[in-house]
Amino acid sequence: MTAGTDTAGRKGKGRRLILWRHGQTSWNVERRFQGTTDVELTETGLGQARRAARLLASLGPDAIVASDLRRAADTAAELAALTGLEVSHDEGLRETYAGVWQGLTHDEIIARHGEEYAAWKRGEPIRRGGGELETEVADRAAPVVLRHADKLPESGTLVVVSHGGTIRTTIGRLLGLEPQHWESLGGLSNCCWSVLGEGARGWRLLEHNAGTLPEPVLGDDD
Repeated sequence: MTAGTDTAGRKGKGRRLILWRHGQTSWNVERRFQGTTDVELTETGLGQARRAARLLASLGPDAIVASDLRRAADTAAELAALTGLEVSHDEGLRETYAGVWQGLTHDEIIARHGEEYAAWKRGEPIRRGGGELETEVADRAAPVVLRHADKLPESGTLVVVSHGGTIRTTIGRLLGLEPQHWESLGGLSNCCWSVLGEGARGWRLLEHNAGTLPEPVLGDDD
C-alpha cells in the first residue's frame, strides 16, 4: 500500500510526525548489535536526550509515544519532563529482533554471518540472525504510529521515540517506498530525528537525521 492510499481520507491534514532515535548506549559505542536487548543509556546518551528534548519541546508536541525498551523510554522521559506530556509506551516500536546477531559486534557479524550480512545490505529480505524481516518490523511499528497520529488535533505533532532500524522501516512504509529501497534512507545518529509532514498525497519526508551537526551513525543500522 502506498503512502497516498494509506492516508487518503484521514482526518486532520497537516499533521507532523517526529521520529526520534534514542540516545547513546555502551553497545552503540562498541558497535554491538542491540536489537531487542534492553541496554541502558550512557551518561553521554542522557545528556544527548536532554539537549535534544529542549529543541523538540520548542516545537510544541501534542503527544509522545515510545518503545518500552529502556534506552527509548528514558530518552522520551526527558521530553515528557519538559512538556508535561504523558508518554505512551508500546512494544510495537521496539528495535528489530535479530536472533543470534544480538550482542555481536559488526566485525563479529561479518566474520560469522558474512553472506547473510551482504545479502541484507543488497536489500534482500533477510531474517538477520534468524530474527524479524524488515517488513515485519514495519508491519508492527507503522500501525502504532498511525494509530497515535489519528488522535492528534489538526496540524498536531506526534513525537515517536524509537530505534534506528525501526524508524527507517517505518519511514519507508509511510512514504510508500518498496522495501528493497528502504536502505537508501541513511541511518540516524543518536538522539537525532526525522520529520514527516502530511500533505494532500500522503506523508512526505521533510527532514532526516536532524538535530545536530553531522555525526557518525553508531548502532544496529549503520
